[in-house]
Amino acid sequence: MLLAIDAGNTNVVFALVDPGTGDERPKILTRWRIATEARRTADEYAVWLNQLLMLEGYQMADVSAVIIATVVPRALHNLQMLATKYFKVTPLIAGQGAAGWGIELDVVEPESVGADRVVNAIAAHALHEGDLIVIDFGTATTFDVVDYRGSYKGGIIAPGINLSLDALVSAAAKLPRIAIEAPPGDSVIGRTTAEQMHIGVFWGYVAMMEGLVRRMREQIGRPVKVISTGGLAVLFDQHTELFDIIAPELTIEGLAMIYVRSVQNK
Repeated sequence: MLLAIDAGNTNVVFALVDPGTGDERPKILTRWRIATEARRTADEYAVWLNQLLMLEGYQMADVSAVIIATVVPRALHNLQMLATKYFKVTPLIAGQGAAGWGIELDVVEPESVGADRVVNAIAAHALHEGDLIVIDFGTATTFDVVDYRGSYKGGIIAPGINLSLDALVSAAAKLPRIAIEAPPGDSVIGRTTAEQMHIGVFWGYVAMMEGLVRRMREQIGRPVKVISTGGLAVLFDQHTELFDIIAPELTIEGLAMIYVRSVQNK
């Protein structure tokens, strides 16, 4: 089985995957999430993962391959050590060597595009036809355009909703910490400070997304499907008609696809 690792700025996701042969969609067997800490050692990861694998009825010996995508360069070494020391495999690094992207990055600085964004683009194009906009809710919220040929055309980076809320609360001494959730009722005129914050943060974010996607659609000039991924995708889907497809496991699926292609190209 394949262990796919997606190391983001806030969390590292580990997923045990049956990658298949490329003719069918990868099957995600189980997944776990841990806070990103660049100094976390391979030994610490191994103790944590070993316990979780056993709880799900697996063993570390069941993992025969590892692929890693990271936007945190300092975390990469310890994740590589985890693969070599505890799983006895040389990990694939998304975007490098046999796990190269295999798609055109049609932007001015292709080397600066986050690994997770390219992995999402690969999976989105493999699973869906036509022009696509992929919205990924993470530390930042990213909007990525993939054309009908599978070429990555660029996109938008916006502060993630939690990051925006953190900035608001830390900069204003009297504002309380609130949860990320839809405000109750239909009113957009808050009667308390907390209500006003809920409205501003939540509906403000929905309006931002809808406005940016509208402008992107106009610039693309062709029919576009909007794919949403990341932890908050389901929450926002309940309150906007913006998304055509909800794909919470898009990044892990993309990693599995890259792995399968690397094996087939050997």
